[in-house]
Amino acid sequence: MSKKYNFSQRQKKSKKAQMKIQQMIFMVLAVAFFFILAGIFALSFKMSSLKKDADLLNEKNALLLVTKIAESPEFSCGEAFGGKKVYCVDFDKALTLKKNIEKYNNFWGVSNIELRLISDTLNPISEKECSIINYPNCTYLRIISENVTGTDYSTFVSLCRKNSYEGEVYDKCELAKFLISYKQLE
Repeated sequence: MSKKYNFSQRQKKSKKAQMKIQQMIFMVLAVAFFFILAGIFALSFKMSSLKKDADLLNEKNALLLVTKIAESPEFSCGEAFGGKKVYCVDFDKALTLKKNIEKYNNFWGVSNIELRLISDTLNPISEKECSIINYPNCTYLRIISENVTGTDYSTFVSLCRKNSYEGEVYDKCELAKFLISYKQLE
């Protein structure tokens, strides 16, 4: 009888050991599953943060690009209006550039470049695009114009041109908004 009893006790101990092993495996799987879920949550949080950072960096680069284009030799006033001016766009250069834009189509990597005159004397309902015919009685000048949806980035500039009054030539500078937009990669 003692052999049967030992066998029965061993079987009970064996079942208890199997149960402990199963419990341990279950706990290890539960802990691993918890860490996997925590890792996925942390990764998604970091990815959303990276997307926000990338959007901010793209916006900063676009604002730097608009300033760079406004200060480029093709647009800047240089010393034509009494010394070197910062954020000064020569309207005569811009109008001439519009006529010869085919040479510059992919030069700046933008899809739209526009100058908008800011004036309280002009009626915003009667907006006129600038051309050689109606120059300087106009409100905006589109230098490059492609159909692109997206955000326009802008900076304020002095829009200067040579003007004459009773045979006297003088410099006329007005406030304008220099706008660009470009195709953004998704």
